[in-house]
Amino acid sequence: QVQLVESGGGLVQAGGSLRLSCAASGSIFRINAMGWYRQAPGKQRELVADITSGGTTNYADSVKGRFTISRDNAKNTVYLQMNSLKFEDTAVYYCNAMGLEYGSPRFLDYWGQGTQVTVSS
Repeated sequence: QVQLVESGGGLVQAGGSLRLSCAASGSIFRINAMGWYRQAPGKQRELVADITSGGTTNYADSVKGRFTISRDNAKNTVYLQMNSLKFEDTAVYYCNAMGLEYGSPRFLDYWGQGTQVTVSS
């Protein structure tokens, strides 16, 4: 099994910053892409940003220039630095990883439990 544990959410005023972290642990042989998704009340879950094991990044248009995703492959950890936060960034943020367990024939999609980010206007 692979577990993803997120941290760093909280309440912040508009214009402020937060940094999310997500550490993968367990029977990990390899992790390919890692990313962050978010889901606001009444809305579908959406991609915020993702990053390949080689460091190639991809961002939703709504966060470009404000959010930065990075990862530490040695620690199987992905980060999301969120600056210039807006009220509309309020959501539960979920970590995602495409991982391969020891002895498993294929990569699987893993999800964290989610961390709440609330931006007050």
